[in-house]
Order: sequence, then C-alpha cells, then structure tokens
Amino acid sequence: MKTIFVVDDNSANLMMAEEVLSDQYEVITISSAVTMFELLEDVIPDLILLDIMMPDIDGFEALKKLKANSKYVDIPVMFLTGKSDGATEARGFELGVMDFITKPFFGAVLINRIKKHLAIETLIQERTQLLRSRTDKLLRLQNSMTSVLANMVENRDKLTGTHIQRTASYMKLLISALLKKGVYYDELIGWNTDIVISSSRLHDLGKIAVTDTILNKPGKLTPEEFDVIKTHTIEGENIINDIINESGDEEFLRCALLCAGNHHERWDGTGYPRGLKGEEIPLHGRIMALADVYDALVSERPYKPAFSHERAVVIIKENDGTHFDPNIVEVFLEISGDFANLI
Repeated sequence: MKTIFVVDDNSANLMMAEEVLSDQYEVITISSAVTMFELLEDVIPDLILLDIMMPDIDGFEALKKLKANSKYVDIPVMFLTGKSDGATEARGFELGVMDFITKPFFGAVLINRIKKHLAIETLIQERTQLLRSRTDKLLRLQNSMTSVLANMVENRDKLTGTHIQRTASYMKLLISALLKKGVYYDELIGWNTDIVISSSRLHDLGKIAVTDTILNKPGKLTPEEFDVIKTHTIEGENIINDIINESGDEEFLRCALLCAGNHHERWDGTGYPRGLKGEEIPLHGRIMALADVYDALVSERPYKPAFSHERAVVIIKENDGTHFDPNIVEVFLEISGDFANLI
C-alpha cells in the first residue's frame, strides 16, 4: 500500500483527507511542514499533499526544501490550496509541484487525481529504471572493451608492466585535486570524471601498431627507432577515429582521442606529434602528460632504474613550465604524497 503525507494546519481538512483516502492508501496526517521534515527522516512517502498557507514554513518554502534535498527531490507533491490564481499556479509549477487540489475538495476528485498522478509516477520510475539498467549495461560493455584493448597493449609492451592502470589512478588523483583547488574548474566541472579516467587507459593504444622489435627492445632506442615509437600517438588517434566513424562520436571516445593524441605534447611546444604549446594542448593531454611521466620515472625501464618518488617529484618540478603545465604541477606538488602511496 502506497503512503501519502497530508500536510495541513487545518484539522478538519486532515480528517476529511484521511477519511477519503485511508481505504486505499496509508495516510499520515501532519499539521505543519516542520513536523513533516522530521518524519521524512524515517519515512519516505509516495506522495505529499501539501497545503500552501501554513505558519512557520509555507507550502512554497517547504517545496523548495524538498526539491533541494537529493533524498526528497523525487517525491511527487500536490498543493492543497483555497487560493486558485495564475500567479500561484505559475510559482508552484516553477518550483516543481505536480498538481493543485482546490479546497474544499471533493473526495472522488481527490481520489481520481491521486490515482492518475501516482500511475504516471510509477510509469516514469519504471522507464527510468529500465533506462538506468540499459545505461549500466552499456557502461559495463564499454569498460570491458577498454580493459581488453588496454590489456592488448600491456601484453605486447613487456617493459611497462601495469603502466596503464597506474596512470589511470594518477589521473583520478589529479582531476580530483584540481577540482578541489578550483584549478581549471570551469572546464573540469563539465567532465564526466569516470569516463575521462576510464578512457585514459587507451592513451597508449597506438603502440599496437609499433613493431615488437622496437617496442620491447632491451636497451636505449636509436633516434630512428624513437621516431617510430612517437608514431603511437597518431596511430592511437587513427584507431579511435575509426571506432568513432563506425559507432558514433561518444564522449568516451572523444576523451580517449584527446588522451591518446596529446599526452606527449609539452607546455613549451617541443613535444609531439604536433608541437602544441601551452593551452593549445587539450587539458586531457596536459593532465595525462604528468601522470604518464611520473609513472615512467618511478618504474624500471631498460635504459634506467626505477627512480624514487622523491626524485621523480624533483624532476617534475624542474620541468615546471617546460614539459608540464605550471598550474597542474602546483597541484601535483601539494598532493604528491598520494602518488607515492600508489607506487
């Protein structure tokens, strides 16, 4: 049985509503909005019938508070009112009320209006749940495909270990810290952080196109071999663009494209593949660049031992404003201890 709160400071209205509704619903009568919010801590109703003209907190203010709270925002609300005019209705609908019931109300009208709106609300909830289920399924498929592709890269590149997973973790730390510090906030607030972090795992996807002889060479690369390695940025973009052309320009793929193509650009313009400079480099690439280099520094490579976290921090600080975005370096230095905990 569905639960309905009836909130009205008039006891006669409460008695009438309970008499009309109690055969079909669990009715809880409440004499003030203050008491209603106290009860909401323990009971979430399926519908609230809310009087507008009440002392302490009127119906409009109560509705504002309901819609501002994530716990209560989805509770449908119908206004009970003895005042019916365009301004009142306009304000109510603007705040999110479902409907108006004029007092004194007729029992049959009240029952029919409630049945209609609860039926609509049930349908909306069912459709919403179905949409969430389908979205979750697509996200699981997306993450599975990302894992497969990322693992293909790591399985071919025997020298970098779990580099892809570690850099994704560093990306998460940096993005979270940048948001908290308000650095590039206007851009970052529009990101779906989970999508950006997941897509960053494809930043080295283009290494699939690099020959094993060069990719797994047990020693320092020649200049010619390094030129081949550098093509993995463009090759990664090409692969992701092919997927976009086949499946559509999804946010996940756009983010993956930006990470793959720009994580070796440098703040001073001396990076590759395009020699972009400063904020010409997409923010995805600038954040990815620091995460990528930090992991390379603290990991063993054929041409170097694993550096300590402290030495890696010094090297990144030395490259502040040349290799890396100074704003990102500043935030990194404040949270570098969190990076050390992930080694």
